[in-house]
Amino acid sequence: MTIHKINDYLGIPVLTLLLLSLLGVPRVVLHDLSMVEEGSWINSILVFAPIIIWILFIVLKKVEKPFLSLLLIGFFYGIFLAIVHQILWTTALDTPIQFGGNLSDLPQSAVNIIARTFAFFSSVTTGIVLGAITGAAGSLVNVIKKGFKSA
Repeated sequence: MTIHKINDYLGIPVLTLLLLSLLGVPRVVLHDLSMVEEGSWINSILVFAPIIIWILFIVLKKVEKPFLSLLLIGFFYGIFLAIVHQILWTTALDTPIQFGGNLSDLPQSAVNIIARTFAFFSSVTTGIVLGAITGAAGSLVNVIKKGFKSA
């Protein structure tokens, strides 16, 4: 399937979805660099503003497949989240990760590979879950919006 067919199927260019997903990256960078504290109002804005913009953009543009489009935004966000975490890994973590129990004797290089791999997939999963939640919200807003127009 070509990118043009995907764009036609979604009703919005994939490049637009990629660009929208980048709205979430500043919070990730600032968080990993410890420049924003969790629970602060700035952090809250950086967390929720991109999500609200994603949903509003998809709904206002009357995208044909809002759930799938927002799911893809979440997936792309998860990829960017994973990449930023990998790049800023040593900056965000003051000390090397150590496993306990049966894994405490693993060489540090093996621990790093395992931890980074799980962190990467955890970030992508976080993005997909966020995309599914925002996709459900965007679809619900579309249904409500259509209900008001038909009434």
